[in-house]
Amino acid sequence: MKVISITGGVGSGKSEVLRILKEEFGADIIIADKVAHQLMEPGKKGYNRVLAAFGDSFLNADGSIDRQKMAELIFKDRESIEKMNSIIHPMAWSEIEHAIAHSDKEIVVVEAALFDEEHNHMFDEIWYVFTNRENRIKRLMESRGYSKEKCLEIMANQVTEDEYRAQADHEIDNNGTVEEIRIQIENLLKEE
Repeated sequence: MKVISITGGVGSGKSEVLRILKEEFGADIIIADKVAHQLMEPGKKGYNRVLAAFGDSFLNADGSIDRQKMAELIFKDRESIEKMNSIIHPMAWSEIEHAIAHSDKEIVVVEAALFDEEHNHMFDEIWYVFTNRENRIKRLMESRGYSKEKCLEIMANQVTEDEYRAQADHEIDNNGTVEEIRIQIENLLKEE
């Protein structure tokens, strides 16, 4: 089994890389954000800890978390992001480690927008998906309807390209075509 971590900033195109890995190479895909979101559902272990730390201003009438309101609260500053991460990340990494151990696929890919040096031992390789700033902004405005200002605000609170590169074993350039991405993935998977 080969375990790969995929990382990169918002709008870098990690989803397309994951789609190719799953559909064309049969990879088992684990998305850290989805694991974290499941931990924050009512009744799950992360839910009460998040409420204790941030209050309940982002809850829907049924008690579920309104992700948009929560994101607006959390992404306004680095301190809030770090606080949220300190609550959810340890639980999410534990769930991810369990999922890797129980996968029956040849390739397991964990997508995590934020890398976590403490858990890098889980991975055989870390791939950084690089897309230039202009393309990221364009993609986010088209796919998510964000304003340019919102894109820049989110990007300002993420780690830098240099920080991503320092953690990565390989870089996928996602400024070209889908076929160019597929060729890069195929070449990386051939390397042993």
